[in-house]
Amino acid sequence: MSWGSPERLWLLVGVAALVVGYLLAQRRRSRYAVRFTNLNLLDRVAPHRPAWRRHVPAGLFLAMLALLVVGFARPVDDVRVPRERATVIVAVDVSRSMLATDVTPDRLTAAKDAAREFVDGLPEEFNVGLVAFAGSTSVVVTPGTDREALADGIDRLAEGAAGVQGTAIGEAIDTSLESIRTLDDQAAEEPPPARVVLLSDGANTAGRDPAEAAADAVAQGVPVDTISIGTPDGRIGSGGGGQAVPVDGETLRAVAASTGGGYHEAGTGDELRAVYADIGSSVGYEIERQDVSARFIGIGLVLALLAAATSMLWFSRLP
Repeated sequence: MSWGSPERLWLLVGVAALVVGYLLAQRRRSRYAVRFTNLNLLDRVAPHRPAWRRHVPAGLFLAMLALLVVGFARPVDDVRVPRERATVIVAVDVSRSMLATDVTPDRLTAAKDAAREFVDGLPEEFNVGLVAFAGSTSVVVTPGTDREALADGIDRLAEGAAGVQGTAIGEAIDTSLESIRTLDDQAAEEPPPARVVLLSDGANTAGRDPAEAAADAVAQGVPVDTISIGTPDGRIGSGGGGQAVPVDGETLRAVAASTGGGYHEAGTGDELRAVYADIGSSVGYEIERQDVSARFIGIGLVLALLAAATSMLWFSRLP
């Protein structure tokens, strides 16, 4: 934290002087009470009250003065603010392997539940889009601020929703980038700050090479966060004929590393929600230096109200 007018902090010396003066006054009052020999009269003119109460209004008042001085000095701090036109594309694998039940109740349902929480935690002004992919890709919801449409789109995600079987990670990245490039009339000349969050359980088996798509993301300045969901023990189908679909995150790890995104592994629904929460805390924000004096002034005014309230309640007078 820095200060716009640091010289004003010298006023805190005055507040400190008031604290010292208050302590000296209390000490003097205590000595005077000891010298007062007529105890019956003393009890009438200075009836007993809980000792701590008489100090509360004064303490609150002095704290209020200190906070107002700090606010008057115009403190400046780093503040995280949403980026204008920020856009997030959530790409979800809907291939058959996402029906594996190693993540309760299954990988796809856990992914949908976590995606809902992730979207709900983003600022309302963010543009959010939804892409489904398997062997091919489909834009389920174009980027926008309509959260109801997005919730409906997440509900519609199902195995086979993106056509042929397979895992087209490279195609999913390309489709996400195209959604960003066509966000609005400005996007071609002035691309929005954007991020792709891609969730899958396997390696690329169809479509474009993910490394080439990742290079396009780098050229467009779009980091790709990847989430690998599942465990090595995943299976689909029932009985002894079930097919093993162990999670494979190497492709996702490489995509995240090359684009400047983060790679995450989730073997349970709770872990997946935690991953989304971690990504959501950094997506679409930037750090700005801003005047934060209102924080201190606001708290100071609250303390002033508390000082007045406690003084009137306990002593029937203002501090």
